[in-house]
Amino acid sequence: MSGMPGMSGMSGMAAGDPGRMPPMPPGMPMMAGTDGGPAVRPWLPDAGLDVSTLPVGQPGMTVTLRDGDTLDLTAAPVRRTIHGRTLVMYAYNGQYPGPLIRVKQRSTITVRFHNQLALPSAVHWHGVRLDSRFDGTPGISQEPTPSAGSFVYTVKFPDAGIYWYHPHVREDIEQNLGLYGNIRVDSPDAAYYSPVNVEAPLMLGDLLMDAGGLFPYGRDSADFTIMGRFGNVPLVNGDPKYALTVHKGDVARLFLTDVASARSFNLTFGGAMVKVVAADVSRFEHEVMVSNVVIAPAERYVVEAYFDSAGTFAITNRVQALINMYGRYEPEVDTLGTITVLPERSATSYVRAFQTLRSNAEVTSDIARFRPAFDKPPDKQLELTVNIQGLPSPLVAFMTLDSLYFSPVEWNDGMPDMNWVSTARETRWLMRDAQSGKENMDIDWHFTQGQMVKIRIHNDPLSMHPMGHPIHFHGQRFLVLSRNGVPNSDLAWKDTDLIPVGQTVDILLDASNPGRWMAHCHIAEHLEAGMHMMFTVDPAVAGAQ
Repeated sequence: MSGMPGMSGMSGMAAGDPGRMPPMPPGMPMMAGTDGGPAVRPWLPDAGLDVSTLPVGQPGMTVTLRDGDTLDLTAAPVRRTIHGRTLVMYAYNGQYPGPLIRVKQRSTITVRFHNQLALPSAVHWHGVRLDSRFDGTPGISQEPTPSAGSFVYTVKFPDAGIYWYHPHVREDIEQNLGLYGNIRVDSPDAAYYSPVNVEAPLMLGDLLMDAGGLFPYGRDSADFTIMGRFGNVPLVNGDPKYALTVHKGDVARLFLTDVASARSFNLTFGGAMVKVVAADVSRFEHEVMVSNVVIAPAERYVVEAYFDSAGTFAITNRVQALINMYGRYEPEVDTLGTITVLPERSATSYVRAFQTLRSNAEVTSDIARFRPAFDKPPDKQLELTVNIQGLPSPLVAFMTLDSLYFSPVEWNDGMPDMNWVSTARETRWLMRDAQSGKENMDIDWHFTQGQMVKIRIHNDPLSMHPMGHPIHFHGQRFLVLSRNGVPNSDLAWKDTDLIPVGQTVDILLDASNPGRWMAHCHIAEHLEAGMHMMFTVDPAVAGAQ
């Protein structure tokens, strides 16, 4: 995934120029050894472009498609203004996010993808159990679509829920610049969800900006590869000033997707009561009330919130931020947007349905045939770790000290200068097969269609910089069976799960979809620094037992 074939031109400071450094937390000094910058050339998307001629990006729209319909989806530069700076960013069909594609379960559509970027690209249909040749993974299911090229996808939707699409070519750049959009797959069951007054998709992301605008990316390979690129400008649906309006007493259904390069969010909604309804690929067996929702890159959750007081309330990300230089945690609250609750009430109240915690018998029934495999020994085991070589000696010395403590989940970048200097040349994030010792793309597991594969994933807390990893399996669904041996009592089908530092997580993969697929960490810079592997699901032989 590393490198940028077909890139031409570059912008920003020259490599080694200390004039432009990443934004640092207040009061944090720069670490010695970082002032020369990363050993890659910087790059920004405005090279050779007359920004004034670019179309202005527009807020995302919903496109409803029927079975057999065709959608033209074009990736191209757009002009946007964020915090007073005019930026060149990317968009699908000129929209941020890209069009919300709304389809019915079990429908099939054709998507004609047109690449008008100066870079190669592709479209991955995240979480959708489609045919592998349309999965949009360069080197595994297709070649990258070149600049000015096109590719035709056939996308089928076997599962109801909320999904998303994004590139798998230098997604540390292309996705971060705006190439993402949701897919809503509607169940034929009118009572699949409870009734609500309002529905809204919330795609959660961030951008890294300084006084000059967008902070440059690595041209030759990804930078910020230790922790991933954490932005300092939070975005909801690509907007730094997201606003939602409801009425007093309304219940709102929120479709949450984390599209950030690296950031996990801990969300609250102005103190509103929140009910968690569904995860990546299905509803939960049992709905639950919560005060906050934790979501990692690429995960989705469907939640419902009840607003019983008029006023304006903040959507916030409340975390304990780690300042690595001092080994100190500090509370940090970012406002992602606002919810205005008007004093007038809607004509219909759904509070009684909101207060009812449903048990979804259909989900439990679907899972029932998998339960005999829950307690079997693991079929496969993965270790998540890192190999960091070639960084300046002051950084290596500090990171050795830094490894004495760790957060199960890192909510922020507590060492931006050191993180910036690390590239895919010095940092190699690893998925290691514990049985064979093979790593990353040397792994090629083979399963048979219909096999229930128990996989034990351990996140090594003793690595040079341990970090939580959201692990995604393409083309399949899985159940999270347990964490550190504690069984999960409320199951839902997922395709991505956050593996915190030091945890051992057992998942059961439903290897139902034949083809050649990728599994990887969904922190974009970790993927670019090697953290991906292959697995193959071989078609079942007719008549085999």
